[in-house]
Amino acid sequence: MKCPYCGSSDNKVIDSRSAQKDKAIRRRRECNACNRRFTTYEHVMGFPLKVIKSDDTRENFDRSKLERSIQIACNKRPIPAAKIEHLVLQIENDIENYGKSEVEAKRIGELVMKGLRQLDEVAYIRYASVYKKFKDLNEFRNQINKFDNN
Repeated sequence: MKCPYCGSSDNKVIDSRSAQKDKAIRRRRECNACNRRFTTYEHVMGFPLKVIKSDDTRENFDRSKLERSIQIACNKRPIPAAKIEHLVLQIENDIENYGKSEVEAKRIGELVMKGLRQLDEVAYIRYASVYKKFKDLNEFRNQINKFDNN
């Protein structure tokens, strides 16, 4: 493990604990070269899950891609990082509990929209505008009206 500050790979673990509902190990490390501390996470690698894209191509499920898309939707919103992390874990669990080696990207998108809808209205609309490929202002209005009616 390389130090993010100086690039040295000479470091030691000073603390380890369970994280993300026992799905990861959080390790606090200290670099022996620059004496700065940093945190790493170790995740269990389950069976390789494939995502079926809309054009029928397949790619490996990428947790960081899921997390990044949610963070973009939540950008500059008063949403704690812990809630975003919880949503990512919840979606990840739903996908794993689906019990298949392949899952459609559409299913993941719907899970994200459902979670964001409960978390923050603006983040939900932001994500929906990209996910549903809004072309004009009327599509935004229609989605907001659907949100208000439910």
